[in-house]
Amino acid sequence: MSKGIAVRSAGRTLPGFGLSMGYSVLYLSLVVLIPLTALLFNSTGLTWGTMLEVASNPRVLASFRVSFLTAGVAALIDLLLGLLLAWVLVRYHFPGKRLFDAVIDLPFALPTAVAGVALTAIYAGNGWIGQVFEPLGIKLAYSQAGITLALMFIGIPFVVRTVQPILEELEAEVEEAAATLGAGRWRIFRTILLPDLIPPLLTGFALAFARGIGEYGSVVFISGNMPMKTEIAPLLIMSKLEQFDYAGATAVALLLLLISFILLLIINTLQRWSRKAGRV
Repeated sequence: MSKGIAVRSAGRTLPGFGLSMGYSVLYLSLVVLIPLTALLFNSTGLTWGTMLEVASNPRVLASFRVSFLTAGVAALIDLLLGLLLAWVLVRYHFPGKRLFDAVIDLPFALPTAVAGVALTAIYAGNGWIGQVFEPLGIKLAYSQAGITLALMFIGIPFVVRTVQPILEELEAEVEEAAATLGAGRWRIFRTILLPDLIPPLLTGFALAFARGIGEYGSVVFISGNMPMKTEIAPLLIMSKLEQFDYAGATAVALLLLLISFILLLIINTLQRWSRKAGRV
């Protein structure tokens, strides 16, 4: 009898798994599942005709194009900059490194509205940086370029903090051995480091991209909110809510949720594929 109890206890992953799992499901339901379910219930009054009308509306299509284009470009740039920043933090020692490391997390702590105001003041035509580019005909604030800059600001920590732990775990001895065998720096990076870095890079890209799609506070000031040009999908949802167009706001939110879920599913599939390929 005691032996059977011991066997069952040893088969458990963690003590109190049932209780821990129950609390996890409860909190997940309260934070994620119930709000999404409420969104679906609010859409019960929508018809397929209404959804098709909203999906084909030029203003809605333009806002989706602006949101996904700027979020994708910002996530791609963050992918390169995040890898570079993580490399500097892991591989080099320099004065002020701890301060440099702490500044990267600043977008996590800074309110997005404050970030939006600060970025607008810097990149506007009379701002510190904007006044340099304005005479050259390059408009940063109140354009899609400004939206991209804002999304880069709020997305860069996701890439750095995802790649940094993986770089810290990579053994420098393997790179040194490859160098002694005559491998160049690019070949070492491509054949030894990159296979292990692809999964975290894809994860960081997905996180930055997802954050960019739904970002509102830091973008609403610098975008200019011009319909068909710089209006983002979250702002369009807020505009419809202010006009008491709840059906239209719900339809836009559902379309945004569906497209975002499909894109993230594709990215996660690529991530799993890259991990399996790395083990072969």
